[in-house]
Amino acid sequence: MTLSPSIPISSSSPSATLLRPSHVNLRLNPKPNRHFFPAKTTDFCDCPRMFASAARLRAKPKELILGNPSVIVEKGKYSYDVETLINKLSSLPPRGSIARCLDIFKNKLSLNDFALVFKEFAQRGDWQRSLRLFKYMQRQIWCKPNEHIYTIMIGILGREGLLEKCQEIFDEMPSHGVAPSVFSFTALINAYGRNGQYKSSLELLDRMKKERVSPSILTYNTVINSCARGGLDWEELLGLFAQMRHEGIQADIVTYNTLLGACARRGLGDEAEMVFKTMNEGGILPDITTYTYLVETFKILNRLEKVSELLKEMESGGSFPDITSYNVLLEAHAQSGSLKEAMGVFRQMQAAGCVPNAATYSTLLNLYGRQGRYDDVRDLFLEMKVSNTEPDAATYNILINVFGEGGYFKEVVTLFHDMVEEKVEPNMETYEGLISACGKGGLHEDAKKILLHMNEKGVVPSSKAYTGVIEAYGQAALYEEALVAFNTMNEVGSEPTVETYNSVIHMFAKGGLYKESEAILMKMGQAGVAQNRDTFNGVIEAFRQGGQFEEAIKAYVEMEKSRCDPDERTLEAVLSVYCFAGLVEECEEQFREIKALGILPSVMCYCMMLAVYAKADRWDDANQLLDEMVMNRESNIHQVIGQMIRGDYDDDSNWQMVEYVFEKLKSEGCNLGVRFYNTLLEALWWLGQKERAMRVLNEATKRGLFPELFRKNNLVWSVDVHRMWEGAACTAISVWLNNMQEMFMSGDDLPQLASAIVVRGHMEKSSITRDFAVAKAAYAFLNEVSSSFCYPGWNKGRIVCQRSHLKRILSSAKQPSDESKKNRIITLSNSPFPLPGSKTSMNNVKRDQHSDVNAETSITTRTELMTSTV
Repeated sequence: MTLSPSIPISSSSPSATLLRPSHVNLRLNPKPNRHFFPAKTTDFCDCPRMFASAARLRAKPKELILGNPSVIVEKGKYSYDVETLINKLSSLPPRGSIARCLDIFKNKLSLNDFALVFKEFAQRGDWQRSLRLFKYMQRQIWCKPNEHIYTIMIGILGREGLLEKCQEIFDEMPSHGVAPSVFSFTALINAYGRNGQYKSSLELLDRMKKERVSPSILTYNTVINSCARGGLDWEELLGLFAQMRHEGIQADIVTYNTLLGACARRGLGDEAEMVFKTMNEGGILPDITTYTYLVETFKILNRLEKVSELLKEMESGGSFPDITSYNVLLEAHAQSGSLKEAMGVFRQMQAAGCVPNAATYSTLLNLYGRQGRYDDVRDLFLEMKVSNTEPDAATYNILINVFGEGGYFKEVVTLFHDMVEEKVEPNMETYEGLISACGKGGLHEDAKKILLHMNEKGVVPSSKAYTGVIEAYGQAALYEEALVAFNTMNEVGSEPTVETYNSVIHMFAKGGLYKESEAILMKMGQAGVAQNRDTFNGVIEAFRQGGQFEEAIKAYVEMEKSRCDPDERTLEAVLSVYCFAGLVEECEEQFREIKALGILPSVMCYCMMLAVYAKADRWDDANQLLDEMVMNRESNIHQVIGQMIRGDYDDDSNWQMVEYVFEKLKSEGCNLGVRFYNTLLEALWWLGQKERAMRVLNEATKRGLFPELFRKNNLVWSVDVHRMWEGAACTAISVWLNNMQEMFMSGDDLPQLASAIVVRGHMEKSSITRDFAVAKAAYAFLNEVSSSFCYPGWNKGRIVCQRSHLKRILSSAKQPSDESKKNRIITLSNSPFPLPGSKTSMNNVKRDQHSDVNAETSITTRTELMTSTV
């Protein structure tokens, strides 16, 4: 990967000078070189040949055709002659002869046939061909346009805003022996009205009356609509309404809806109420548009309860509103988040004998879900089924979205099975929601089954669906399966989006597979997909987890040069780089920068700082920071985690508070979960709270995180820590060793090999992986147990121990006579915090207290324990 040349590159180990941010100076460069990501370049060596080709192309220009000749009228839509004429006219060149085109149709087509041709071109918006055909017909005797054709033509031109041409055609009518009627006048009024010229519409209405052409209800509706949209005073609108009634024309549903629409746009509540009551008195039944305008009016005025009152008045008068009226009002309350009012409308409709439909329940289910009331969602869905209201695909889509957002990923899959049993046909939104939830929750097996179900149904998965599958595999560190899905989507024609590429990059990033991340970036550039903030965040994390700290900081600098603004996650990722590199001052500076931006540092940021201070023996700073977490009034999560680290929640009854926080974070998905538990375990381990670390690790695995962590078969027992931080890795290895000891003491056969996986991917072949932070920490930790743990020649990403050596290690520990932990191969206990102002060496807390010293196991014991309290 090519990087910005303005950053100093050193072959030595990371240093404070190299990792200190230098982006301030780089910002001053007005034209920075952006070489961080590979870009596809064009070779301009053959410019003469290129220009020669262009000249040849210009010499034989492609024939320009108006409209789109590939648009062929649907067979059977019209008669054979009409279809043929439409297709011929569609493929006619700009200067092609309409006369020759129509010769074969002379005296075969009626004016009604020509009207169909004009309507077809009107649907396509092809006014040019329509006008050419119209002008040709004016010159002919056999197909001279009648008043109906003139009306259609005025309408076509009016939709395009060609008012002068509309007026010209209207004025030509008498000279062609066609008298304007109410239809042509109304078409011209509509043309002016839809283009905002309501005064011209009023003038035409007066002209109609002078020429003794009686306006129709359509004419008045058109005039009132244009005046209402044009801003005519309300009193004048009522004057038009009164004028219409005076002429004996009865208002219809369109008239009243037009007036109600004007009330909605102007916030006229009393006037809307008056129009609605007049409408009911006139025996006009409201429709969904009526209720929509009513709701819009009173929503603007914050008086939605008035709509309920109007509905009650209808009910008491014996005119019962239909389901749409209640649903519109319900939706309005739902949009404003007014659950109590929405349920009031729901009970009102039930009391009125109006049976809720699927749309009603869907609105309420979505509202409950947005407010996190998942038990109420379940109860309401059960009520829906009991009431024999059949859920439709939209209902299931809402439920899938609600439970997916809430972190109930397995429940989402259950909903899909229920949907299949109920024979409700899923749509693409259903599949995308399902697989996205599976991706977020790491349910790769379920995602795979849903993808197979789509294939069986002949549904081609969308890019979003494939992205969810890739994410699901990524959460389980199933890299090969994810790449197969990525390649498959290219083969079936689902183009990867920036979200797809980012999902793959973040998958590799969590495991430190920075070489693979670079390869995906290359593909991304070749596909012409621009990197965004999420891309850069993934790159930074990939380099950090892979121990490439300089490259991580360069990626951050490149991000700023690319005018891609960092977000909270970016700042957190940069802090994690400094944390991994052990640069305390840089960590403090980054932490202060996050606060200076007005951002509350996340729990992850606090945990990183606690770990850094503990490793640097800065216990006063650690205690002060822990107090800051506990006293935080903005976030309950900060308070609970801070108290948990300090040991305030160790008993089972208080631990429920911690579990509540973990469940709340679970809704954010596995991506956040991996980062959260890694940082929390990092802090706990280096603070000496190793028993709590073991408990937290157990909570993480219970929630489906790190599914690759513990694997065993007859040949190998493994612990996979390649996606973990140092503290989390040491915690996991401790649990693994203790579990092996317990199984061995219980009489289980040992495997041929015990393997700790510290690196995966391309870098497994390189010996430099031994210097990666996690690999170095795991190797040092295991070698304190026994020097028999070593890197094999066949893989540089594994630390292994043969069966014979493993048996000696585990046999050296005496079988415990009671439930105490002191006889375990690794003792995990919680060390007391040093008092403020005391000096304590990290040698006393950075490694577990091992049991049973003997020469074979090379166990280093440290008997000096700290006795101070918090």
